Amino acid sequence: MKQYKIYLPLLLSVVLAGGLYLGYRIGANAASGDETAFYLPVQKGGKLDHILQFIEQDYVDTVNSSQLENNAIKGMLEKLDPHSQYITADEFHEMNDPLLGSFEGIGVSFRIEKDTITVINPVKGGPSEKVGIMAGDRIVFIDDSLVAGVKVTNRDAMRKLKGKKGTTVKVGIHRRGVEGLTDYTITRDVIPTYSLDAAYMVDGKTGYIRLNKFAATTYEEFLDAATRLREEGMEQIILDLRGNTGGYLKAATDLTDEFLAQGKLIVYTQGKNRPKSFSFANRSGLLESEEVVVLIDEGSASASEIVAGAIQDNDRGTIIGRRSFGKGLVQEQLSMRDGSALRLTVARYYTPTGRSIQKPYDGDFEKYHHESYDRYVNGEMMSADSIHLTDTVKFLTPKGKVVYGGGGIMPDIYVPLDSDSSLFYYNRLANSGLIFQYAFDFADSKRVELARFKDVDSFKKQFIMTDQQLQELYKMAADKGISQPAVVSPEARRHIRTLFKAYVGRNILDDAGFYPVFQDIDPILLKAIDYLNKPES
Repeated sequence: MKQYKIYLPLLLSVVLAGGLYLGYRIGANAASGDETAFYLPVQKGGKLDHILQFIEQDYVDTVNSSQLENNAIKGMLEKLDPHSQYITADEFHEMNDPLLGSFEGIGVSFRIEKDTITVINPVKGGPSEKVGIMAGDRIVFIDDSLVAGVKVTNRDAMRKLKGKKGTTVKVGIHRRGVEGLTDYTITRDVIPTYSLDAAYMVDGKTGYIRLNKFAATTYEEFLDAATRLREEGMEQIILDLRGNTGGYLKAATDLTDEFLAQGKLIVYTQGKNRPKSFSFANRSGLLESEEVVVLIDEGSASASEIVAGAIQDNDRGTIIGRRSFGKGLVQEQLSMRDGSALRLTVARYYTPTGRSIQKPYDGDFEKYHHESYDRYVNGEMMSADSIHLTDTVKFLTPKGKVVYGGGGIMPDIYVPLDSDSSLFYYNRLANSGLIFQYAFDFADSKRVELARFKDVDSFKKQFIMTDQQLQELYKMAADKGISQPAVVSPEARRHIRTLFKAYVGRNILDDAGFYPVFQDIDPILLKAIDYLNKPES
């Protein structure tokens, strides 16, 4: 059993309107988010208490004291660092459920399409599928509330459809080809959520696994997928962490342990009130002998950077892609009695060579979170030569490779954004969402016909975008203000057809139908495949 050493006791003071409360957490895994808490009221007022009371009693207009309190706490935390965070009771489940591996609800994936909640797919074996909800169904009523044509948001829909296990919700469904509305009563249940988007064999010896977060179930999902791919002949693996914003520290260290020999350092953490704490690989890993490539980009953060940093600093594999986000701060969560919570930064984490990869923060919250956009402006996305390192201190890996901290993980092989001018029209169509929209409408109108594709292999081999469909897309784009150029290059047409096919695959086969198709035009993944299959690699 893996032993994870971390400093547990947490003593925090949080100023609330009712006085100063001390929350002392016991028996908690600081990285897991599980905690047992109790609160000791301290009869002492502070400036915040007096100011809030003064405003409430004497301000010229009526104020929402609870909202004022929330804003004060959030503003205070923003000045500390960009990742300490106050979570209101209303926001709590929305922010925590994705990391728990499950939530309670009706079990559908959906999107707001033309101001209507449209079911993409019901969860297999879930409560919605059991009562007969189908892909393509439009939800018009939830209980007695009209939710179609009233500018419903994703957040509104989630709040109405989620609820405690065993409770019921009535939905009025419009289904293509069926006159009127059909009512269904759905009993909510525990719905699993998955952090693994895809796991398949790219070729006869190369496995591919993509993770979207590091949640409570991520390690088990990864282990199951890796075991299956090894049985299918995997000798080398591509771990895709692009866009993975992180999650639980322990999920990251458990996963990394599968790649490293026993005794290798994975990460260590340290803070003013947290002594230095180390996490080592402490067992024989499943993937210690496989060649490994990790894919990252500007959306890879936190736990993703821990994995990439450990692989890079131990000379265990190759990092390919673009510079990661640069989040090297560790948060612990303190729960409040009213259902709200505080996530406080308590330490920094350091990669095995000793580098901190936290990017600079000058107190400007918006600037910090838009730094990735600045990389487009300064040219970094187009060329590694335009990267400006904020920390020029060199760190050496055991084999003498130079790595840097202070602004994310710099990949070993940099893959810039594609600047091929012949793809300009494709990029406009893709970035505008029109290819996605056209693919959704097509799949929605052809669900019966497309049901013949029972697996990814048959879909990938047999489905093609016809010339007629391509022209329909061009016309749709022109109607939206994106005119077709005099000549659409063959490469642009190939990209359009491939992305359309990938989106259709996702609509009928979930993510398993998207990634094996999209890989044909994914430059970072193609670079990784090429790298692994070259003899000199």
